[in-house]
Order: sequence, then structure tokens, then C-alpha cells
Amino acid sequence: MKVFSNTETFNYSWEEVSTANWRKYCPWNQKSTHVVAVDTISRTVDPETGILRTERLITCQQTAPEWLKKMMGGSMDEHQVFETSYVDPRAKTVTMVSANVTWSNLLNVQETVVYRPLNDHQTQFEQAAKITALCGGWQKIKNSIEDTLVKRFRENAAKGKEGFESVLAMSRRVFAEERERERMSLIQAQAGNIRMAAA
Repeated sequence: MKVFSNTETFNYSWEEVSTANWRKYCPWNQKSTHVVAVDTISRTVDPETGILRTERLITCQQTAPEWLKKMMGGSMDEHQVFETSYVDPRAKTVTMVSANVTWSNLLNVQETVVYRPLNDHQTQFEQAAKITALCGGWQKIKNSIEDTLVKRFRENAAKGKEGFESVLAMSRRVFAEERERERMSLIQAQAGNIRMAAA
């Protein structure tokens, strides 16, 4: 088993990050083009805790090394991940737990991501992934598979932060524009009321 871990800081509030997280794979993110589909399976809110629980199936498309394709006996370019997320508004945490669906009889990839506030203007991102090759054979082959996937996680982590930053920036801009539109509409309505009262 190999482990990959990563910690990042986003200069956005937890409220901004937890809201923008649902848009992480939208067209605003030019770094997540490997994600080709996100299907929401279920979404529930616990009435006692207020925790939002969501199950999603995420389909990704990435080219695997040729030697790995030959060893696994087929195309590995498209794979699916099952994700369960928990948004806790009281504790102010977003926790996402995911596991691979594709090739699960040969590989076990378990990832946990947590977003929590550092302060009013910053949010910490913590990522941990455990990668275990289950295929029989030499330990050297298992190590090679696990090392390849750790390297992929490392490459995606750098792209992921950059891509999510662009989503956060766009979300902040869109919400600011919407708030300004609402403010102008309110001003216009008030002005109309004043004119009607004066008539």
C-alpha cells in the first residue's frame, strides 16, 4: 500500500469554498477536463444535525501508461469513482470520501478530502489517499502500479488546486454581480414607490 497526502490553503471563506465545491468540475475549471461526467445518485439532509449527505458517481478519462494497460489486459483510459460527501454547517466541514469502482478487483484506491476554515477568510484543504494493488504477482509489479498512481495523484493535485482557484474566483465574481443586480433592482423599486407616493 502507498499513501499520498496533500494540504493546501485557499484564500476564500469556508462558505465560499463549500458552495463552489459543487461547481468544481464545471466549464470554469479548465484543469479538470479529465472529468467527463458527474452523476448525483442521492442527496439527503439529516433533520437533527443539518448534515447534507450526497452520493455521486464521477467518470474520468485519463490515459494510463501502455505497460499498465497491457498488464491489466484492456483499456484503462476511462474509470469511475464513487463519492460520498458530508457538508456539516455546524462544524463547518466538507468531507468527501471516494473509492474506485473501475478495476476494484485489482486496485483499491480510497481518498478522503476535508475542507475546514482556518479563519474568516481562509479555508484549509486536506487530502489523503491510500492506494493498494490487489493483483497477484511479484511485489515489484504491485509497487510499480502503486507508484504510478501516486504520481498521478501528485500531478492531479497541482492541477486541481489551480483549477479550483479559477472556480472560486469566478464564483465570487458571479455572486458579486448578482448581489449588485439585486441592489439596483431594490433601488429602482424604492424609487418607483417614492414616485407613486408623490403623485
